This record gives sequence, C-alpha cells and structure tokens, in this order.
Amino acid sequence: MLVRALVLAVASALVAVPAPASAASDRWDVQGEPTLRIQGRGYGHGHGMSQHGAEGAAREGLSAAEILSFYYPGTDAGRAAGRISVLVSADTSDDLVVRPRRKLRVTDLGTGEHTVLPEQPDGVDVQAWRVRQDRKGRAKVAYLPQGAKDSGGWRKLLVLQGEGEFYAKNKPITLVLPGGTERAYRGKLRAAAPSQGSQARDTVNRLRLEDYLRGVVPLEMPASWSPAAVQAQAVAARTYAAYERAHPRAGHYQVCDTTSCQVYGGASAEHPASDAAIRETKGQARVVDGQPAFTQFSASSGGWTSAGSRDYLVAQEDPYDGHEGNPVHGWSVTVTDDRIESQWPALGDLRQV
Repeated sequence: MLVRALVLAVASALVAVPAPASAASDRWDVQGEPTLRIQGRGYGHGHGMSQHGAEGAAREGLSAAEILSFYYPGTDAGRAAGRISVLVSADTSDDLVVRPRRKLRVTDLGTGEHTVLPEQPDGVDVQAWRVRQDRKGRAKVAYLPQGAKDSGGWRKLLVLQGEGEFYAKNKPITLVLPGGTERAYRGKLRAAAPSQGSQARDTVNRLRLEDYLRGVVPLEMPASWSPAAVQAQAVAARTYAAYERAHPRAGHYQVCDTTSCQVYGGASAEHPASDAAIRETKGQARVVDGQPAFTQFSASSGGWTSAGSRDYLVAQEDPYDGHEGNPVHGWSVTVTDDRIESQWPALGDLRQV
C-alpha cells in the first residue's frame, strides 16, 4: 500500500528518463523497463507526537512534560481518571468463554446479583465457563467439564435476567477467543448486545483507565525506550483514551482495541517498564479548556509534523525525529514498472509518471 500511495506523488525522486525541457517539471517519461526509486520520510499520519521524536527528545534530556508541550502546543497539563469500556474486536461471536480461576464470579446485569462460580460444580473440575443467549433471548451461564471432548458437553448452571459479566476482583481473567487463542484481561468481561433485542453478543472489557493503559502503552511504544519517552506516551495514550471515551464509538462500548483507536492487548501485553511509566504519570493528561485533548501520535514525523484537525496539532519542524535509532526518518524503496503495471493493469505499458 505504501508504494501504491507514493508512486504518483513523489515524482522528483524517480530514476527515469527526464522529459523535454518544455514539459512540466513534475512529469517524467520512461522507456523500456525502468526501475523507479521512491524516497520518503517518516511513517504514519504525522499529527501530534512523533514517537521516534519523543525518544530522540528524551535522549537529549527533555522530560516527558517538555516532550508533550512541544508536540501539543497550546494544551495544558490536566487530569484524567475513571473507567473505560473497550470492544474486544477479536471476540464478536455469540458467546463469552473464559477459563476458571479463583474468586471468579458472574454478575446478572438485569438484577445486579453476583454469583461466585464454584470450582467444582457437581464435583467435577471445570475447563471453561460460558455466557450465551438461548433461543428465547435469555443469557445462560454454563460450564464445560474438564476432559469434555466437544462443545456439546456444556452444563447449565443458571439463567440470568439480563446480560452476563465475569469479574475476579481485578485479577486477570483468561478469555478464550474464537479459534482457541487465549488472552488475559483485567476488570470485567461482558457479553454485550450491540443493539437492543439483538441475539448477537460482543465481548466488552470494562476496567480502570490506568489498567487499560497497561495493555496499551507497550504495544504503542517499546517499553525499553527512554523512560521520559515512555512516560510521554503514557500521558498521550491516557489523554487520547479520555477524549475517545467522551466521544464513544457505540452504545455498548466506548473505544476499540485496534489502530482505529489505540492498540490494546489486555493484561497479556503488560510490561514492567511501561507499568512504571504509567505509575510515574498517574492521572496526568493534556487538556484544552479543561477537556481532554485529541492527542494523536504516530511513529515518525520524518522531521516535520503535519497539521491535524485541531489547532494544537500543528505543522512544525521536528528536530528530535532524526536520532540514529529511527529507521524511518528517511527511507527509499525501489519498484519495477512490472509491479506498477500489475497494480493498475488498465493503464497498460508504463510510459510516463
């Protein structure tokens, strides 16, 4: 996708036969089977904080607060706290399945009643617990005995009046995703209806904002980077989450767990170094008129940030992005005309760019 996006945009970097002097300066004739070299800078949309720039600034001795002030001019230091609800995009099946653990309970959101799930119902060990709608739209809690060979072995424990939610006093709960992959999450895991009366269910993770960040920061920036850079990332991520929370994506959740929001991997993604950065910046955010700022960030500005949709997402020279550890500050890629022609077969033989 990168090549396709840039081939027609970066004509000055093409290695080809130049057009006659009377032709426009951004038009190049090509002959035979040319090789085109495209040069570029940066990676990502370039709005707000450059993550490589934050690392470069930290290496020069800037604090997290100084990094944030540079990349989000016009914002002020503020606070953000509370809880957040996150769609687990890999689990939008019609059920919610988790592994057993001590003190695991299920909450009936229709009545508010909490039920501690037994470790050995009917005297058997449990390999999984499930909340699933029956044909009448009722949420049933069932368990799969240890050693059961197929999904036909589920045994009903109780029927809920409303939606079901698993919780274990904020200890990680292991979610079983479709296909068998497992991932741990803190907070509560809810089987939520995407719309009223729907039989479908989305898994939604509701948890404290600080715990959410523990599953975000190490996936958005290497936890081994300079502490000030990781701290700046923690504040930017906390603020971004607070902004998104104020502008929820849907009625049954506020943010997603992909690059469309922020990448979130739950407790399975936590790292001690990023945990430390989150603790050091607990509650800190960037605000405008007392409200969370839209603190966008991307991998690398290439030396110049791009203007975004807010006044504080400015286009400005970035002196920190070009540190020696940034592999995408400047880059080039070489493509053949065959590759271009295969992308746009209707063009026929490439003769001019």
